[in-house]
Amino acid sequence: MFKRVHSKSIGQYLLGAISMALLLTTLSANGADDAAEYQKKLEALRENIEKLKSELDSVKSQRGQLQQELEASESEIGELEDKVDTLNEKIEQQDEELQSLQQQQRQLDRERNAQRQQIAAQIQSAYRAGPQSPLKMLLGQDSPERITRLNKYHDYLLAARNEKLKHYRTTLSQLDALEPQLVSARQTLNQRRQDLSLRQRELIKQQEKRSSTLEKLAAVIASKDAQLAAEREDSQRLGALLAEMSATLGSTNPPGTRFSRLQGKLPWPTEGQVRHRYGSSRVGNQLSWEGVMIQAQAGTPVIAVHAGQVIFAEYLRGQGLLIIVDHGEGYMSLYAHNQTLLKRPGDRVDAGDIIARVGNSGGQSYSGLYFEIRHEGRPTNPGPWLARA
Repeated sequence: MFKRVHSKSIGQYLLGAISMALLLTTLSANGADDAAEYQKKLEALRENIEKLKSELDSVKSQRGQLQQELEASESEIGELEDKVDTLNEKIEQQDEELQSLQQQQRQLDRERNAQRQQIAAQIQSAYRAGPQSPLKMLLGQDSPERITRLNKYHDYLLAARNEKLKHYRTTLSQLDALEPQLVSARQTLNQRRQDLSLRQRELIKQQEKRSSTLEKLAAVIASKDAQLAAEREDSQRLGALLAEMSATLGSTNPPGTRFSRLQGKLPWPTEGQVRHRYGSSRVGNQLSWEGVMIQAQAGTPVIAVHAGQVIFAEYLRGQGLLIIVDHGEGYMSLYAHNQTLLKRPGDRVDAGDIIARVGNSGGQSYSGLYFEIRHEGRPTNPGPWLARA
């Protein structure tokens, strides 16, 4: 049984629906405005970062000059590593394609040989049987029924032989069409192998250059005091960069799960062994680690621990190839000393997306990932945020 709906109830329902529609429209407009405002902030941040880096790098010193050489060398190594990885992937794909084409060729060769043998057998059989004209069979006093049956059988053999000849010609055409593809695949594969060999030689040269620069840097900061001054300079450089980011971007509230609610739930940014923990001492107990150093094999994937927007992805002295992701609410995650960077400023990332590969850039003597979480520019212990292994 249907219930009567009063006009007052209908009016209230319509009013509620209109209010909800207006609210959704306002939220949508606000979301679009927020995105546009954030994009403006990103553009301003890029300009501010360039000015800041220029100011920080303007200090003339022997270490500064060597760091400039190291930056050029390690940046080139990162690009070459990326090209080598890309070429290796293409070579694998090309090799699989070539193997597939060669398999097709072998299969067609087998079919061609089998068809050739079948056709030859049919021709020999027809030759042994000799011509069976209707007049010859009639003079041989064969019955009309047998003559009709033999004629049909003869027609069937001719049709079967013509069909096999047709398939044989098709197989030959396929083999002819396949040959240029094989030649092209072999040429492409050889060219890519040559390109790979060239890139690998360039990579070795740059790695040797990096080693030479590191030896000179080690000589310059041989004493504890010099090491301490260098570490403080690098820390101040990073702190100035992050302070600029926090001041420019502010505390946005992006859609999705809030970063502040994810303590103990974030994935580890890479696979490896923790070499230095947050708060542990460095350089003669004069400084402390503001993040975690995870020793890992070079090339190991580095993942974003939470969704956000890449706001920095380039070389920074002391940190090497560095990528920083803004997660909103004033939270940022930082990934340093990478081999290659796979994302650019402005890219959106989700939790678990591969954003870089582990390396030893920034003058590290071993490969590993330095990971930090910052809130409003200040370092916070990543331990409570990361899920237990």
